[in-house]
Amino acid sequence: MLSRASRLIAESLVWDNHGCMPLRHDDESFLPQLARYRDSGIDIASLNVGFDALPWENTVHMIAQFRRWIDLHNDHYQLVYSVEDIQQARNSGRLGICFDIEGGNSLNADAGLVQMYYDLGVRWMLMAYNQNNLLGGGCMDDDCGLTDFGREVISEMQRVGMVVCCSHAGPRTASDILELVEQPVIFSHSNPLAIWQHRRNISDDLIRACAESGGVIGLNGIGVFLGRNDNRTETFVRHLDYVVQLVCSQHVGLGLDFVFDDDEVAGYIKKFPHVFPAEEGVEGEPARSVGPEQLENIVSALLNLGYSDNDLRAILGGNHLRVAMAVWK
Repeated sequence: MLSRASRLIAESLVWDNHGCMPLRHDDESFLPQLARYRDSGIDIASLNVGFDALPWENTVHMIAQFRRWIDLHNDHYQLVYSVEDIQQARNSGRLGICFDIEGGNSLNADAGLVQMYYDLGVRWMLMAYNQNNLLGGGCMDDDCGLTDFGREVISEMQRVGMVVCCSHAGPRTASDILELVEQPVIFSHSNPLAIWQHRRNISDDLIRACAESGGVIGLNGIGVFLGRNDNRTETFVRHLDYVVQLVCSQHVGLGLDFVFDDDEVAGYIKKFPHVFPAEEGVEGEPARSVGPEQLENIVSALLNLGYSDNDLRAILGGNHLRVAMAVWK
């Protein structure tokens, strides 16, 4: 007999708004692990296709690889472009996949590429990834604030229907974005600073401002952002519950940031120390993270805290769907 948590997962739209497959366009060996999402009850997953430390062309190559592989395995996977595609994927038992970009360097200083990326399946993008760039400031840098080019990019994102994300941005840049954007804004994978002091985590003021925009804070499962490399379900739930108590369940979702290849991340940490500063707890033992398989335990823990089925349906995917309905075109 299914547990209450299992039934709720099966009956709900479940959307993890950020996952990290390896960004090697000549290696498809990890892609079958996408089945872990499906097997855990997840219906929609957003996959990272690039971040600021890598050459912008790599983003294009990754999109090409992912699209090709998904198309060749379309009995189990479906690219999601529209809200209608979300329901179609779920009804057919396939994992719906869209893409995201972590930082504006993938634009190669050309706001016109926003439309191209959107047409290829990218549904949200960060302004910056930890460090300052042409668009704005990163959370591990001397935050310069949103630039004129950043404002131009945001205008184009709003025009085409791409969601603006503030994760990895510095607090000044995030505040600038939230004041400027006229549609729901997200923190796709960020945790509350009040629970764990880390520069990647966000203040109560930013959480409230995101909620006031109609947006969603997706809770991140990386251990160093939860605690001392702590990926326990109870720690993740503590962060999630804090945000719910602050802004209510209608503005909270999942953005687990699960990394499928720990060795690749370890290589990035060594290669790009300015992007991943050692003092931020990213060196040493491999970073633990909350995996898709913990989903049932997360839901069970929230049920034990008294969360209603409606609250959980919103957190599991309903809130991300609401943003998609408001922004995607």
